[in-house]
Amino acid sequence: MAKKKPISAEAKAAASSKKPAAKKNSPIKRSRESLSAVPNPDENTSGPEVLEAPAVGSMAPDFTLPADNETEVTLSKLRGKNVVLYFYPKDDTPGCTVEACGFRDTHNDFEAAETVILGVSRDSVSKHQSFIDKFALPFRLLSDKDAKVISLYGSWGEKQMMGRKYMGILRTTVLIDKKGVVHKVYPKVATKSHPAEVLIDVRKMD
Repeated sequence: MAKKKPISAEAKAAASSKKPAAKKNSPIKRSRESLSAVPNPDENTSGPEVLEAPAVGSMAPDFTLPADNETEVTLSKLRGKNVVLYFYPKDDTPGCTVEACGFRDTHNDFEAAETVILGVSRDSVSKHQSFIDKFALPFRLLSDKDAKVISLYGSWGEKQMMGRKYMGILRTTVLIDKKGVVHKVYPKVATKSHPAEVLIDVRKMD
């Protein structure tokens, strides 16, 4: 029986260098990359400018936006009434629902104080209508798909969720008096207590 020839050091080195190449574009890798690339629903990296809220004592910027019942609302046409203009991220989400229902439950008190409540988000008119129907909201919701009005009122900026930063709607409120002048800006809103807080301020207005 013939003896096997010993393998040389050079042959061993050559064999070890021929490792199987790593698979490129594997389904698992592509899947993970796809998940990480999914934007936040409120995100728009090429969106509007980040602007400051209008100053207290200045005229509230006028606008016209489509409303839930497929009509339009123009801010300047509401002169003679106070306006609570509140900006929120998304219909039918936990925090936004709590805030909306808080304004719903105090709506009669706001009406008695000659005050109109308007909610604004990037949701479509149809989504607004579904949100209104589901929670019996008695006030108007406006659709600002391009976030131009949201930006104009200082409610567009950087947010953070689970360590991830992105651009989106900041939960803020602007209280406007009967002459169309900004009376107060609420840059940080606690959804549960906010409607009652605004109502107290409205009742102090002339």
